[in-house]
Amino acid sequence: MITTDQDHFYSNLQIHKTPLHQLLLRKDLFKEVPIDWHIIITDIKSSTQAVNAGLHENVNLIATGSIVTVLNIAFKANIAIPFFFGGDGATFIVPALIVDKAMSALQVYRRNTLQNFNLDLRAGIVPVKEIYELGHLLNISRYSISKVFSIPIILGNGLDYAEKIIKGENYLFAKDDTFDEELDLSGMQCRWDKIQPPENSEEVVTLIAVARNFNRQAEVLSHVIRQLDIIYGTPEKRQPISIPKLIFRTSFNNLGREMRHRLGKIKFFELIKTWFINAYGYIYFRTESGKKYLNQMVEMSDTLVIDGRLNTVITGTKLQRTKLEKALDLLEKNGEILYGVYVSGESVMSCYVRDLEDDHIHFVDGAEGGYTKAAAVLKAKIKDMQ
Repeated sequence: MITTDQDHFYSNLQIHKTPLHQLLLRKDLFKEVPIDWHIIITDIKSSTQAVNAGLHENVNLIATGSIVTVLNIAFKANIAIPFFFGGDGATFIVPALIVDKAMSALQVYRRNTLQNFNLDLRAGIVPVKEIYELGHLLNISRYSISKVFSIPIILGNGLDYAEKIIKGENYLFAKDDTFDEELDLSGMQCRWDKIQPPENSEEVVTLIAVARNFNRQAEVLSHVIRQLDIIYGTPEKRQPISIPKLIFRTSFNNLGREMRHRLGKIKFFELIKTWFINAYGYIYFRTESGKKYLNQMVEMSDTLVIDGRLNTVITGTKLQRTKLEKALDLLEKNGEILYGVYVSGESVMSCYVRDLEDDHIHFVDGAEGGYTKAAAVLKAKIKDMQ
């Protein structure tokens, strides 16, 4: 593939280290997404019912797999793209260069997940041009979470519009005409057990908050972030992932489920090989390289998503959560936000590992389908207001 400067729009964005609550208020640090890019959204149909039926791990893995599918295509094209993990799906903003290939690969992945797990992963697309023609906004910045990890920040109602279109009853999904196209899910790993809160923390909180008025979106989300900082402390202090609480799992059932996600079937000899490689992990994580990987893994855990709304997984005490809910209730009462919260005793993590040295990302959700259940609370509030 021959790339252009426009294809490298996201990778060329400056990464800002300004405190997040301040960055959100700096319009000059946000850029319009190029008009010839596209929004792709993946979504597991009836995910709430699946989570309530105890299938939350499969829901998380399928959502992660959709991200790995698209990121591997972007990697081969040597471009970086913004993406957003949502627990039961994902959102991508991609250039025209890879949009067709990404949609074709997602159709193959959809077929695999439907056959192997009886869960329907839908994938839809909306051109950014359409977003702008209808008067919606889609502004992006890059925020430095740590020395080794940055995330995209989206302001505007463009992604919200795209989600309503793709998840609407009248949206026509593309027919699966990909047949035997090869699917690349290399790097997908989901080998950590449920993770208990760090020492001195009691629970894991999954929070989704949305501004009622898009014209005040930046100010409102900045205020919510400020409340998190005041009540829970720095992002490092509310990080739900800690090295002492990590438990590496090597059961054939877990490895087999991961293989079915990657390959669509179980290959016995590869499963045995994976088990031996996994068993070596116990030794590797005691080496200097392994310890570096674990430290980076905590730093590169994707616990914050701002895609026009705020989505985050944090840890703390019950007292801190009570204070947070009191602050959020006041904002909700004043017509500033709507929010959904789900509280669990653990977090879950799935991973995309291209390189153990410095190319890995770790997607975090509250246990028992935290994002999906928090979203259900939020959706119920939105419905009550209609």
